[in-house]
Amino acid sequence: MISTILREDRDECAVLTLNRPDKLNGLTVTMFEELKAQIDEIAGRPDAVRCVVLRGAGACFSTGHDMGDLTSGERLPHPNFQARVIESLANLPQPVIAAVHGYCYTGALELALAADFILAAQSARFADTHARWALSPIWGLSQRLPRRVGQAKALEMMYTCTPISGADAVPIGLANQCFPDAEFDTAIEAFIRRIVANSGFSQRACKRLLHETDGLPLQAGLAHEIYAGAGRGPEMADRIAAFETAKRK
Repeated sequence: MISTILREDRDECAVLTLNRPDKLNGLTVTMFEELKAQIDEIAGRPDAVRCVVLRGAGACFSTGHDMGDLTSGERLPHPNFQARVIESLANLPQPVIAAVHGYCYTGALELALAADFILAAQSARFADTHARWALSPIWGLSQRLPRRVGQAKALEMMYTCTPISGADAVPIGLANQCFPDAEFDTAIEAFIRRIVANSGFSQRACKRLLHETDGLPLQAGLAHEIYAGAGRGPEMADRIAAFETAKRK
């Protein structure tokens, strides 16, 4: 049986690809089961896997929840299964990148929003279409989308179901950067290299601090950083020594 989630490990990065291109990567229970298995394995290897990229095969990232799966009364391993998988993606200790080209609609947008960064191709189209089908979010969109774009813009997307282009997603904070489609793969690789060149210890520590202090008042957040932060990493001395050596040369 062909896997619905492909994985390629390269340069300390795990690239996970949604692999139902003939169905525009419509999200099924099977896909979430396979995605969970990959996430669980990656979570246990933070020093070996420094970065995670999630993308789609074929014409797009994903059109969202597979309607056939939804209307046929899909059987879940346990209640709220997809939401829990998306939460586990968001809680990975490593930096996570959603690389979006083509459609990224509704459930797919909920999946992409779990990433730390969204990199968009010019062909990208982001939309929340729950209201078109008399549905409401249950995979995290009502909480993550306004945290990215602000409440007014989130409500506009939720009420109107109007797609937003890759280029327009950047100024509203939905995407970090947008690239021409012909340069998209090269841009993703360059972004990965900038991440893995730096300390994985620091990146994981910063991500943990941001997650643990989200929503706290300023003084409580500052206290958490001071007293619960990880501080110095094990490779700090080596990195400083390498910098001093390079400077002398």
